Amino acid sequence: MIKYHSLSAIVRSIILVGSIIATGSFLTLLTQSPDNTILQIITFLLIFVSLYLIFNFKDLKIYNKIFIGLALGIIAGLVFGEQIQIFQPVGKAFIKLIKMIVIPLVFASLLVGTASMNNIKKLGKIGVRTFAFYILSTALAITIGLIIANTIKPGSSIPAEIQTELRQDYEQEAGDNISRATDRPSTIDLLLNIIPENPAQSMADGKMLQIIFFAIISGIAVTYLPEDKRKIILTFFEGITDITIHMVHMIMKLAPYGVFALVASVIGEYGTTIILTLLTYFITTLLALAVHVFFFNSVVIKFFTDLKVSEFWRGIYPALLVAFSTSSSSATIPVSIECAEENLKAKPEVASFVLPLGATVNMDGTAIFQGVSAVFIATVYGMDLTLVDQLTIIFTATLASIGTAGAPQVGIIMLTLVLQSIGIPLEGIALILGVERFLDMARTTVNVTSDLSCTSLISYRLDRGNRL
Repeated sequence: MIKYHSLSAIVRSIILVGSIIATGSFLTLLTQSPDNTILQIITFLLIFVSLYLIFNFKDLKIYNKIFIGLALGIIAGLVFGEQIQIFQPVGKAFIKLIKMIVIPLVFASLLVGTASMNNIKKLGKIGVRTFAFYILSTALAITIGLIIANTIKPGSSIPAEIQTELRQDYEQEAGDNISRATDRPSTIDLLLNIIPENPAQSMADGKMLQIIFFAIISGIAVTYLPEDKRKIILTFFEGITDITIHMVHMIMKLAPYGVFALVASVIGEYGTTIILTLLTYFITTLLALAVHVFFFNSVVIKFFTDLKVSEFWRGIYPALLVAFSTSSSSATIPVSIECAEENLKAKPEVASFVLPLGATVNMDGTAIFQGVSAVFIATVYGMDLTLVDQLTIIFTATLASIGTAGAPQVGIIMLTLVLQSIGIPLEGIALILGVERFLDMARTTVNVTSDLSCTSLISYRLDRGNRL
């Protein structure tokens, strides 16, 4: 007799195969009639049913499902092209759901973490050491990027006709990014803007540094309240934190579908043509990112914490998948905090302080991207960068990373600042916009990895008698 579970698996397998075949057929029809709304709805439903059956075929852990969604998204994008973008709203909805809880989680957890220390001197030590770690790691990252870029010299083999085509294809988008960068405030104004005039407006606008500043000041103020009042306030905000964590668990059940939609849409829109055209630049950037993320963070974990390197990488695996698929350090904060506290055993007050700050200040991957891109664009335009030029790149990119939102595509805006500082034509960013979305995924993963290694370091030093 066939067991119920075996029969269920057979039935689901048949439905799955049928759904995949039907989906391919309807996508083919949709290619011929792209404006047919009924075909779009049927195709969307078939894709959803197929994904549901795949993700629930066996008892898979959620982050293995995410990885499967990532792989299927790449395949779907390559096979079906732009037609797969009918699933794009699911990816956008997933990102919005995550961003929905970032502000309350960051504010509540940071306020509780600050107030729970009961020691302003300890908070000062954590803040100074964290900020120093982020500045040094960013400067080191862009130095690595420049060294590798100068060694490989990406851009030297691109034919002139392809350069012209790239400029024409992305001229409008390049102009939009240039105009946004020229409106960026000065360094002094940027520092002053950390202080919010209206905290409620800052939360509405998602200005992370202002929110962090207000949360820290509020947490410090709470420490001066009488014990009974302090306990009420901390209990309330601890409840807010618990609610948002439960919301994270609920939203992450949709992550495999969101990741599939996001990756499939990117692959479907751009394909592999533009990547092949800029292959040397693409590989150079990925190589620099890989060298920094694996070497630097592994050294920090091995020699400055009590974690094993393998434990660290296994522990942050969920956060890295979310970072890669969303291209947003800020959107990854809830998952990063959970990984830090549960898998890396970081102290909650450290994780709630270091990770939100890192999502805004720490941009190792973005700094590498800027260094390689500056060398690439300069090479295409026939410019030789002097040692002074490259030192200027390091200084400008490090400062530019402070206060930059941890959201997709902000690296392009920061890059225009770097190019301006050394006189490289800003229009050159049009050369890299075709592969920028792919590199955005990779550099965000590097950013989040560095945030988590800093969290492990600070938490370990705090456990060792406050020897920060």
